[in-house]
Amino acid sequence: MTATTTRPATPVRPARSDGGPLTGFGTLLRLIGRRDRVRVPLWILAITATQVAGAAAYPGLYPDAAARLVQAEVIGSSPAMKAMTGPGHGLDDYTFGAMMTNEYLGLMVIFAALMSVFMVVRHTRAEEEEGRAELVRANVTGSAAALSAALTAAVLANVVLGLLVAAGMASLGIETIDWPGSLLYGAAFAAVGIVFAAIAAVTTQVTQFARAASGMAGAFIGAAYLLRAIGDVMDNGLSWLSPIGWSQATAAYVDDNWWPIILSLPVAGALAALAFRLAGRRDVGAGLRAERRGVAQASRGLGTPLGLAWRLQRSTVMWWSIGMFVFGASYGSAIDVIEDYADNDVVADLVESMGGTTLTDSYLAMIMGILAIVVSIFAVTAALRPRREETSGRAESVLATGVSRAEWYASHLVVALLGSVFILFVTGLGLGLAALGTATGGSILGQVIPAMLAYTPAVWVVVGVAVLAVGWAPRAALAAWLLVVYAFFMRYMGALLDLPQWMMSLSPFSHIASLPAEDFRATPVILLTVIALAFIGLGLVGFHRRDVEAT
Repeated sequence: MTATTTRPATPVRPARSDGGPLTGFGTLLRLIGRRDRVRVPLWILAITATQVAGAAAYPGLYPDAAARLVQAEVIGSSPAMKAMTGPGHGLDDYTFGAMMTNEYLGLMVIFAALMSVFMVVRHTRAEEEEGRAELVRANVTGSAAALSAALTAAVLANVVLGLLVAAGMASLGIETIDWPGSLLYGAAFAAVGIVFAAIAAVTTQVTQFARAASGMAGAFIGAAYLLRAIGDVMDNGLSWLSPIGWSQATAAYVDDNWWPIILSLPVAGALAALAFRLAGRRDVGAGLRAERRGVAQASRGLGTPLGLAWRLQRSTVMWWSIGMFVFGASYGSAIDVIEDYADNDVVADLVESMGGTTLTDSYLAMIMGILAIVVSIFAVTAALRPRREETSGRAESVLATGVSRAEWYASHLVVALLGSVFILFVTGLGLGLAALGTATGGSILGQVIPAMLAYTPAVWVVVGVAVLAVGWAPRAALAAWLLVVYAFFMRYMGALLDLPQWMMSLSPFSHIASLPAEDFRATPVILLTVIALAFIGLGLVGFHRRDVEAT
């Protein structure tokens, strides 16, 4: 008999079940909460504090009905002011509540939109771009879990923001700022944020790069503001194409219309459904828009660290330049109506606080300081780009060649430093050119461009703080963003709240002479430049000494 050898049976493993499309949703949502435990609360608290502090200052700025009616008359009679503020609800009896819905809401909801865009892009497209999404999807995770978790986190953040704004406004005890109106006011914040979270969910499906997805969503924010402005000025209904217009259509504290908020929810739902449908039609890491083929041979400049840094950041510089030119032009177009405030006691206080001899000079000084702080947002983004290259693992590939660490990081700093100078220039150019079209703005162009460029050292100090943090304590890079928020708050609210001078002095922007209201001072410019260069130098030393991370 022939003996037969029997092989041991191979154990059959049960097939892994991936579950439904939302498998792992709860785990991913908790992960987002863990990663954003500092970032998002800071966003919410900063927006809430700015809104509530501004509302608290208004009774002191407009102590009687006559002062408020002067403001209402200027807004109602000036197209430029309507474009900057809103449609003009409740101008006949201009209460403090009406002032909030007209003069504050349209601007403040933009920050809720930005918070939502950054949240959704960070936890969807940025995860795919850096390769982490593939690792997550390799586990038992549903196809829709990541996008669902990001959108849910954004919705929860906006709901919390809306509730805090509502509670903060109602707790002020100001006449006409009551609980029903405050709840609607806070709901307007949440609604705009939720709509733009859904818009960001769509843009993340179109492109394979996080910065492009954020840029596209940011363009929608700009378009929404522009549609709202044109619609309010022309009274042609374009405002109804804008989520920002819907927020102001609520007329909180005046008519208390809830139906524009109800309109926002199905729109956000439809956009979210579109985002999920598009996500199902593409591969992980890819975008729906096919990337164009590159040239067969790279340019000689691209073979240098500076050429690579410029290639990575040139679209950011371009879009920021366009946006700030338009932003500056929108304020320059209002020059004609500034002198109409001459008899207003509030305006007299503004002239005195800015040091100007004319109302126009004081207005320009205040606006240019705020615009310069906005430009510093670009500067921080560009200065922190090396950190992103580092954590994604791409920096190691470059540093494995003959490129030194200092040379690689310095190439991105050149873009941040010179790019911020260029954007300051085009901001002043937009402001000055728009003023040329007004009756009183003929001689302003030659003033505003040097005045904007004078803020260069202050912007560079913010860059220096970012580099210093990345060099020595990379996880503390948030400090640069905190400085921007602090500078904005001090510039916008410091004088109104009569804060101590030492608090104002912590902002680098407070040391620059408020041109053209004040005379130019060279000493602060020189000192701030030295401080900025020292911070940058120390940051580069720290980066050279520590290990390159890839997380």
